[in-house]
Amino acid sequence: MNLYLRYFDKEILVDNVDDAISFLYGIGEIEMNPVLENDIRNYVDSDVYYPKRYKVRPRVYFIIIKTEAATMQDFKEKRALHSGPTNTDRTVSPMIAQLNEENYGWYEGVLDFKRVLQIPTTGKFQYKDTHFVARCKAHSGLDCYNRIVEYLRERVDARSQFPSVKGKNYRFSFLGTCKE
Repeated sequence: MNLYLRYFDKEILVDNVDDAISFLYGIGEIEMNPVLENDIRNYVDSDVYYPKRYKVRPRVYFIIIKTEAATMQDFKEKRALHSGPTNTDRTVSPMIAQLNEENYGWYEGVLDFKRVLQIPTTGKFQYKDTHFVARCKAHSGLDCYNRIVEYLRERVDARSQFPSVKGKNYRFSFLGTCKE
């Protein structure tokens, strides 16, 4: 892995952290010190691939980018971008797996959403946090969520805002199986 460093019009592509630090020491405006040097070494050793910027003075920074590019031209033409984990490397989180788990029966779904209500005295509208609990027959936690939201959409103002099924404002529990 290589490192791209830039400070205004000064830029360099190096293959190790020592060359990067030497480059920064060569720029008089950047006050290198052991703390900054140690932080740069930690960033390079970490698994983090997003660019890192360091403040030189108010609104003035230098940037370090980890790259697979072998030459400056490859980097400029974005030929060697770091790709994130592939789909085979990703694991499904336990919460998502539980949401999609097929198990026909009774579910209790708890939904906290923003409901639009009219203020009678002024005639204006406001969002009000609303807690809604329902029990329904469903095939999965996701199916339970969809049934609750479908039910609510028919009965509340269309401007009401429902949370994501993956968020903290939706919870469900499986109560037991039922006959079809």
